[in-house]
Amino acid sequence: MFAQIIAICIFATMFLLIILDKFERHYITLGSGALVLVLVFGVCMRSMSAIWETLNLGAFFQSTFWYGASEESTAGINWSTILFIAGMMIMVEGLGKAGFFRWLCLTLAKLVHYRTVPLLICFMSLSAFLSMFIDSITVVLFLATVTLELAQTMKFDPVPMILSEIFCANLGGAATMCGDPPNIIIGTSLGYTFFDFIENTGAVVAICFVFMLIYFTLCFRKELERAEHANVGPVTCPEPSTAITNKKAFLASAGVFLLAVVLLITHAQTELSVACIGVIVAILTLIVLGLTSGKKSVIEIIKGVDYKTLLFFIGLFVSVAGLEKTGVLNMIANFITSVSEGNIAVIVIVILWLSAITSAFVDNIPFAATMIPVIRAIAATEGMDIGVLAWALSLGTDLGGNATPIGASANVVGTSASAKGGYPIGWGRYCKYCVPATIIVMAVSTAYLFLRYL
Repeated sequence: MFAQIIAICIFATMFLLIILDKFERHYITLGSGALVLVLVFGVCMRSMSAIWETLNLGAFFQSTFWYGASEESTAGINWSTILFIAGMMIMVEGLGKAGFFRWLCLTLAKLVHYRTVPLLICFMSLSAFLSMFIDSITVVLFLATVTLELAQTMKFDPVPMILSEIFCANLGGAATMCGDPPNIIIGTSLGYTFFDFIENTGAVVAICFVFMLIYFTLCFRKELERAEHANVGPVTCPEPSTAITNKKAFLASAGVFLLAVVLLITHAQTELSVACIGVIVAILTLIVLGLTSGKKSVIEIIKGVDYKTLLFFIGLFVSVAGLEKTGVLNMIANFITSVSEGNIAVIVIVILWLSAITSAFVDNIPFAATMIPVIRAIAATEGMDIGVLAWALSLGTDLGGNATPIGASANVVGTSASAKGGYPIGWGRYCKYCVPATIIVMAVSTAYLFLRYL
């Protein structure tokens, strides 16, 4: 009991400090993680095994970490996620070095005739669509970089676009089994396929996306149009072809990107883990840039990796492990069974909304993994279709994470990319737009589950 109280206090303090934004957040989560290891696992639990399991260093020496493993959530540092993000960061740095993003942003700007509102709609659609097949982290890294490049040329604030891209990436990821980590866990644990998700969660995501197009356009239209009208005369951008200064580096980097897309889409068939894919992509990026642009470019790419974000994730994983190993997440899960009292409608509402609220503050991967045995037990006890509970859990964990900057991995990566580009996104500005949007999509999801399944 004392260990649970300490774990909750540490996490709550960490969360408060992140909101106050007085210190760099990677220092906050690393400090919180250190306190969990020492006070919760060391002093209170006196468990070296808990510390070792949380550090999870043995994962690197398991063959299933690299090949043949189903996506599973483990308590502690998820090194698979860390390596994958690092690999994607290196790839994005390589693409930027080769001029790929500048070429793409100039091409998109030309296609929409240098109008900011059509560009917002274009990026939202691209974010949602790509996230159905590619991890939302990759999509947000890619589009945030493009947006920052384009904002410099067209002279507008990129934050509105980045916020909408983050939201739509998480929204699109909810539509398929491979789009978001919780869906992978739910699908592999309960035996659902890619097309099961498309048929069930994909349908409501399509409806929600229409609402979000309208919502974000109404929120940001005037701001973007003011920036557009503030420019004296028409915006003139160079031709996209001028962005390609090294054709070999450009084609090679684009080839690595396409390979990454293929590997991510087919990783269930190839059985390559996301950690392995991240390492492959990083190594190939460094090799092709080294051969086409020289060793200096390789050094610049390595220096350009956002190590602060990686450290933030490491500290956050350890902090969440404190809640998981002390049974706090299990207490939340057990709460659902006690308040429902056998009412199917109440069970669905509680799972959907509690998953959403919890996922806004706690990493949704361990929560989804914790909830799976709970919904399996509820379905068996109450004699109800487990699919309804699975779709409620999926929508709650995927969409609820949109509400805060730390609710999902894509949020952290997107806001970090924006800050790195000179446009920090505070909690106030993020929540001002994304909390109402999250409430809208959750309301639509609630209505959808009732109309279709209850």
